[in-house]
Amino acid sequence: MTTPPFAAPTPAELAVLSAQLGRTVRGVVGIAARCACGNPTVVATAPRLPDGTPFPTFYYLSHPAATAAMSTLEATQVMPELAALLEHDETVAAGYRAAHEAYLADRSQYGEVAEIEGISAGGMPMRVKCLHALAGHALAAGPGVNPIGDEALARSTWSPDVCRCEDPGAALREAPSE
Repeated sequence: MTTPPFAAPTPAELAVLSAQLGRTVRGVVGIAARCACGNPTVVATAPRLPDGTPFPTFYYLSHPAATAAMSTLEATQVMPELAALLEHDETVAAGYRAAHEAYLADRSQYGEVAEIEGISAGGMPMRVKCLHALAGHALAAGPGVNPIGDEALARSTWSPDVCRCEDPGAALREAPSE
């Protein structure tokens, strides 16, 4: 777990992120969570991208195995079960509202963007919309901050403690010069 402000990403980290996402990354302000091998698992992205586009998803799940695990949960209808927790468990609902506020506070350290003011990610604070965003927040913030993200991670077949990277530790090596 790493909290803002983040260290600027290295060229090696950016190369791994681009490989993970299958595209050149944009607006990266740091690595918010890592795989056991040191590769990025969650990237922190500026609230306004370099081209000027507002980007509310500050914590973005990048690890292919983690994103696949969250996609599997979404495809197997886990989201309605997690949403029911918000309706029937006031402790979970209160924790989720607090997670929303924590997310906004983390992102605000990198600037305020009027177009996304009050908007966090994953459906917070009232619904469950994207397990990728919620798991990313839970991994970045640590256990106990985002109860729905924590629950999604607990139900998944993926763990940040077990490396499933194509090139373990690549983010810790020096990037090739161009």
